[in-house]
Amino acid sequence: MTDTTGIADVDRLAIDTIRTLAMDAVQQANSGHPGTPMALAPVTYVLWNEFLKYDPTRPQWPVRDRFVLSCGHASMLLYAMLHLAGVRKTKRQPNGTIVATDEWAIGGEDLRNFRQFGSPCAGHPEYGYAAGIETTTGPLGQGIGNSVGMAIAAQWFAARYGRPGFEDLFASRVYALCSDGDIMEGVGCEAASLAGHLKLGNLCWIYDDNRITIEGKTELAFSEDVARRFQGQGWHVLSVEDANDLTAIRQALTQASGQQSQPTLIVLRSVIAWGSPGKANTHGAHGSPLGEDEVRRTKQVYGWPEDEHFRVPEDARRHVAETLGARGKSARQAWDVRYSQYQQKFPDAAAEFQSAIHHQLPADWETAIPTFTTKDHLATRVSSGKVLNAIGKRLPWLVGGAADLAPSTKTLLEFEGAGQFSAAQRGGRNLHFGIREHAMASAANGMSLSGLRPYVATFFVFSDYLRPALRLSALMHQPVLYILTHDSIGLGEDGPTHQPVEQLAACRAIPGLVVLRPADANEVAESYRVAIQGSDRPVALVLTRQDVPTFCRQRFAPATGLARGAYVMAEAGNDVPQVILIGTGSELHLCAEAYDRLVAAGIRARLVSMPSWELFEQQDVAYRESVLPSRVTARIAVEAGIRQGWDRYLGPRGRFLGMEGFGLSAPYEELYAHFGLTVDQIHATALDLVADS
Repeated sequence: MTDTTGIADVDRLAIDTIRTLAMDAVQQANSGHPGTPMALAPVTYVLWNEFLKYDPTRPQWPVRDRFVLSCGHASMLLYAMLHLAGVRKTKRQPNGTIVATDEWAIGGEDLRNFRQFGSPCAGHPEYGYAAGIETTTGPLGQGIGNSVGMAIAAQWFAARYGRPGFEDLFASRVYALCSDGDIMEGVGCEAASLAGHLKLGNLCWIYDDNRITIEGKTELAFSEDVARRFQGQGWHVLSVEDANDLTAIRQALTQASGQQSQPTLIVLRSVIAWGSPGKANTHGAHGSPLGEDEVRRTKQVYGWPEDEHFRVPEDARRHVAETLGARGKSARQAWDVRYSQYQQKFPDAAAEFQSAIHHQLPADWETAIPTFTTKDHLATRVSSGKVLNAIGKRLPWLVGGAADLAPSTKTLLEFEGAGQFSAAQRGGRNLHFGIREHAMASAANGMSLSGLRPYVATFFVFSDYLRPALRLSALMHQPVLYILTHDSIGLGEDGPTHQPVEQLAACRAIPGLVVLRPADANEVAESYRVAIQGSDRPVALVLTRQDVPTFCRQRFAPATGLARGAYVMAEAGNDVPQVILIGTGSELHLCAEAYDRLVAAGIRARLVSMPSWELFEQQDVAYRESVLPSRVTARIAVEAGIRQGWDRYLGPRGRFLGMEGFGLSAPYEELYAHFGLTVDQIHATALDLVADS
């Protein structure tokens, strides 16, 4: 039977299964949000069961449609759906490929352990915990930002690898469920603007317009017309007035799936949760369990056994298997056949596609990395641009751009065929993100999760604008490359608003992020080698605006030492050094000049380049001791940033020459002199330390 809202008995059974699983899990954990999963169960069920191109037995299928739960506080909605759909667990093989197993990604015991230690059912969806979780969500706005990157990647793969007779082989769509918070957050606004500009017709956001936030009704702080705003941004906007109306939901999703030239926003009007019969439960259901009595009353409304927990009726499971399961498997099998034909006809393109999605590098890619000579007096942002273009030719899926700063960050790919990604051209390598740092980084995460190798760029001081997405790159182990230029007071006249001083410490504080501040062109080249070889971590490449010399590597140690985070550049004699000078970036050159003066004065000095704390900490104790021997307590670190974090390397007697406050507006040579970042100051400090030894 089917009622006027299009809900058949079997549909209602499946929807109520999702709802009661959410109630039970949150109640058992005594923590979480049951309201939104209960309200959004109908639209999630219809989307998965009738529209999503997805095979639960092969969740790693590369051209699957993506489902993003941007309102990550509703995590039980996703876990319940993955369980009901029987999505299989996956594992990574030694060659890097991912295969499905016969086990379920989310089992019944996992649901019972919602929000508990070791369970894949974390408080918010965490990428890598279980198949079917396409990205980490929870910080509002990030999921929809990721979805824009996923939609870009899907369009790029289709344009890059589509061939005559196989034009739609790589086509896929991206759906995201979002909340009022996602829509309000700045990153969400930036992402919507970018998606509308790029005319991402394969993107659909379903906006849960429940008009409730943590503090109460949204009218307390939010009164804009969301539909009109999105229309102004170039979106196709649809409305569903009742979140329980499956007929209206189907009609809206049908229209969205037919869109080609505009992203779609479906404004879904819901009540956040159902309490006892005829009564809406708002605040309590949103951020806390319903309570045992309310759970029983609600189950009575559903006609559910009120004292049975985590019930999954066999009829509901069978129905989803016969709809989503059968449809998804049939679509995937048909794709396998067509892809096999594609491989035979276009073997090179197929091999390239496989390498991209499995993050496998071409065998000869490193031969493209240039070597620089002492004649190259370059800002590290400039040498970075040269290296980026050189390796970009060898890595076809290396795609990226800047937040309207490509001419300054030197991140434009300029070789023949690089092209631009735009609304008119989907296969280009250069993206123009506009002045949207946060959405840029969030989209890069989505691109990386889809198989591309993205890089993004801005001035280092504006890393503050994208930091939440950078943190999630690290949390998800995504190899996004962040090219951050104008790295210090060395940018000069633009003044303290643009001169980063605390950003190095802030980036180094993010677990899993590798920060690289190379000192010359050859350290830049080695930085790219390290960054591209790593497939499970983001890298922040921090670069100068001002020119720096290229070290003579016949006199100083090879730049390959960068891979170990810190290395001895030079030292006087074989005896224990009297003083160690440690430098990063442009300040290493000042240390090198001071080193020469000390050696000329008969001081046994050691010069250490330390471009990456994180890589250095990964080395064994013996290596770290060989670079910074504990018995040498006379140490000086020189860096045009704040001291925070340096004491671990300086020890109780060490001195730091750097910044204690913000910069000033003046030519950079004057600024370095004003703040004591000079060869004279390093030399004098070293003499004082040696004299006190």
